[in-house]
Amino acid sequence: MKWHDIDVIRPNRAGYGRTMQTMLSAGADKIWVEDSGSSGPPLLLLHEGVGDARMWDPVWEQLTASFRAIRYDVRGFGRSPEPTESFTLLGDALSVLDQLGVDSAHVAGCSMGGLTALELALAQPDRVRTLVLLCPGIGGYPYPDHPELEAQYEALAAAGDQDGLLSLGLKQWAAAGPDPLITELMRSAQRAWASEEQFEQAGEPSYDRLGELTVPTVLMVGDKDEPGLIASNEAAAARIPGCELIRMPGVDHYPTVRVPALVLDTILRHCAD
Repeated sequence: MKWHDIDVIRPNRAGYGRTMQTMLSAGADKIWVEDSGSSGPPLLLLHEGVGDARMWDPVWEQLTASFRAIRYDVRGFGRSPEPTESFTLLGDALSVLDQLGVDSAHVAGCSMGGLTALELALAQPDRVRTLVLLCPGIGGYPYPDHPELEAQYEALAAAGDQDGLLSLGLKQWAAAGPDPLITELMRSAQRAWASEEQFEQAGEPSYDRLGELTVPTVLMVGDKDEPGLIASNEAAAARIPGCELIRMPGVDHYPTVRVPALVLDTILRHCAD
């Protein structure tokens, strides 16, 4: 694998380290990837579906002081071009690890990224050292239907009302209040939703298999998150053997922005080799 496009020298708390950004192949498409190049153990960071890899910005520098931190934008999100073919989140996560030569890593995933992290730990447990799940999606969980909310999203999308979609998304997922980074993350994510719906293929359900997990796991969920998401996370934590459940008061679906110190401390503690 050859790095290209951008080669950045960026200071971090460990001194001056080489942070490498590039586009990696993903089938016929490309994925934007950043690798801190640090000397610590690998840490794969997977972003949420209402944001992109910038959700890790509040903790990125500190993490690179202890880990070889790796993050990427899912196809169509952030700095990754829109997909042109069908793909799975798990397949792309494995492709990134393979192309970077990473045999196993600590994995931290938020929401959609948490869903991917669980699929990875169940499909190839030898490649996951520990799991940190931030308000994760749970594949196969019986989430309640919200027909009125879905109708609102569909009407706004049909009308091309991007500002309306932004406001509705923030109302649902950012209940803890306005924040400039969160607004930009949501605005960025909504540009990816159409191609995501067209090309992203569902992975294998994980909810009924959570009892098979053997990797040390911590799950964090905020009390201002979407109620159905909270219920799914509490049910999942009860099924995962030895799972540590951390409830975050006053936190919605953006924990790295709301409580970066708590997220950072949890990752450092839980993923210590």
